[in-house]
Amino acid sequence: MIVCKRNEAKKLSAAPGVTNHILISGEKIMLVLIEFKPGSIVPLHSHPNEQAGICLKGKVEFQGEDKTVVVEPNMSYLFHSNEKHGAKTVSKDGAIVLEIFSPPREDFLAKAK
Repeated sequence: MIVCKRNEAKKLSAAPGVTNHILISGEKIMLVLIEFKPGSIVPLHSHPNEQAGICLKGKVEFQGEDKTVVVEPNMSYLFHSNEKHGAKTVSKDGAIVLEIFSPPREDFLAKAK
Protein backbone atom coordinates (compact mmCIF):
# COMPACT_ATOMS: atom_id res chain seq x y z
CA MET A 1 0.00 0.00 0.00
CA ILE A 2 1.13 3.53 -0.77
CA VAL A 3 -0.09 6.46 1.34
CA CYS A 4 0.55 10.16 0.72
CA LYS A 5 -0.51 13.28 2.59
CA ARG A 6 -1.51 16.17 0.33
CA ASN A 7 1.22 18.42 1.74
CA GLU A 8 3.83 15.74 0.94
CA ALA A 9 2.72 15.25 -2.69
CA LYS A 10 5.15 15.98 -5.50
CA LYS A 11 4.23 19.20 -7.32
CA LEU A 12 4.60 20.65 -10.78
CA SER A 13 3.05 23.41 -12.84
CA ALA A 14 1.43 22.47 -16.14
CA ALA A 15 0.71 26.15 -16.92
CA PRO A 16 1.05 29.53 -15.19
CA GLY A 17 -1.29 29.68 -12.18
CA VAL A 18 -1.87 25.91 -12.19
CA THR A 19 -0.36 23.61 -9.54
CA ASN A 20 -0.57 19.84 -9.94
CA HIS A 21 -0.14 17.69 -6.81
CA ILE A 22 0.68 14.07 -7.66
CA LEU A 23 -1.06 12.32 -4.78
CA ILE A 24 -0.49 8.71 -5.87
CA SER A 25 0.99 7.03 -8.92
CA GLY A 26 0.99 3.31 -9.60
CA GLU A 27 1.71 1.18 -12.64
CA LYS A 28 -1.61 1.90 -14.37
CA ILE A 29 -3.17 4.96 -12.70
CA MET A 30 -2.17 8.35 -11.31
CA LEU A 31 -4.24 10.56 -8.98
CA VAL A 32 -3.60 14.31 -9.27
CA LEU A 33 -5.15 17.23 -7.36
CA ILE A 34 -5.04 20.38 -9.50
CA GLU A 35 -5.35 23.90 -8.12
CA PHE A 36 -6.22 26.68 -10.59
CA LYS A 37 -5.68 30.33 -9.69
CA PRO A 38 -8.30 32.76 -11.02
CA GLY A 39 -7.97 33.32 -14.77
CA SER A 40 -5.41 30.56 -15.31
CA ILE A 41 -5.38 28.79 -18.67
CA VAL A 42 -4.13 25.36 -19.72
CA PRO A 43 -3.57 25.57 -23.49
CA LEU A 44 -5.13 23.11 -25.91
CA HIS A 45 -3.09 19.88 -25.86
CA SER A 46 -3.37 16.12 -26.07
CA HIS A 47 -1.64 13.07 -24.60
CA PRO A 48 -2.01 9.30 -24.90
CA ASN A 49 -3.34 9.03 -21.32
CA GLU A 50 -7.05 8.84 -20.57
CA GLN A 51 -8.01 11.63 -18.15
CA ALA A 52 -11.06 11.68 -15.89
CA GLY A 53 -11.85 14.10 -13.12
CA ILE A 54 -14.31 15.71 -10.77
CA CYS A 55 -14.58 19.39 -9.89
CA LEU A 56 -14.31 19.94 -6.14
CA LYS A 57 -14.37 23.76 -5.99
CA GLY A 58 -15.02 26.65 -8.38
CA LYS A 59 -15.74 26.51 -12.10
CA VAL A 60 -13.50 25.41 -14.95
CA GLU A 61 -14.32 25.82 -18.62
CA PHE A 62 -13.03 22.77 -20.50
CA GLN A 63 -12.53 23.01 -24.23
CA GLY A 64 -12.72 19.70 -26.05
CA GLU A 65 -12.41 18.79 -29.70
CA ASP A 66 -16.10 19.29 -30.40
CA LYS A 67 -17.51 21.38 -27.53
CA THR A 68 -16.82 23.64 -24.57
CA VAL A 69 -18.37 22.90 -21.16
CA VAL A 70 -18.23 24.70 -17.81
CA VAL A 71 -17.71 22.16 -15.04
CA GLU A 72 -18.87 23.01 -11.50
CA PRO A 73 -18.51 21.19 -8.16
CA ASN A 74 -19.69 17.58 -8.25
CA MET A 75 -19.54 17.38 -12.05
CA SER A 76 -17.21 14.81 -13.57
CA TYR A 77 -15.61 14.62 -17.02
CA LEU A 78 -13.53 12.36 -19.24
CA PHE A 79 -11.05 13.02 -22.05
CA HIS A 80 -10.19 10.03 -24.20
CA SER A 81 -6.65 9.10 -25.21
CA ASN A 82 -5.22 11.70 -27.64
CA GLU A 83 -8.34 13.92 -27.44
CA LYS A 84 -7.37 17.59 -27.69
CA HIS A 85 -8.50 19.63 -24.69
CA GLY A 86 -7.71 22.74 -22.66
CA ALA A 87 -9.01 24.49 -19.55
CA LYS A 88 -9.70 27.98 -18.23
CA THR A 89 -10.67 28.97 -14.70
CA VAL A 90 -13.90 30.96 -14.81
CA SER A 91 -14.61 31.42 -11.08
CA LYS A 92 -13.23 34.47 -9.28
CA ASP A 93 -11.75 32.39 -6.43
CA GLY A 94 -10.02 29.81 -8.62
CA ALA A 95 -10.86 26.12 -8.77
CA ILE A 96 -9.78 22.67 -7.60
CA VAL A 97 -10.24 19.43 -9.53
CA LEU A 98 -9.24 15.86 -8.75
CA GLU A 99 -8.08 13.88 -11.79
CA ILE A 100 -6.99 10.38 -12.60
CA PHE A 101 -4.75 9.48 -15.53
CA SER A 102 -4.28 6.06 -17.07
CA PRO A 103 -1.55 5.19 -17.64
CA PRO A 104 0.34 7.62 -15.35
CA ARG A 105 1.71 10.78 -16.99
CA GLU A 106 5.42 10.14 -17.38
CA ASP A 107 5.95 13.83 -18.26
CA PHE A 108 4.40 14.84 -14.92
CA LEU A 109 6.60 12.38 -13.00
CA ALA A 110 9.71 13.71 -14.76
CA LYS A 111 8.87 17.37 -13.88
CA ALA A 112 7.60 16.80 -10.33
CA LYS A 113 9.61 17.89 -7.30
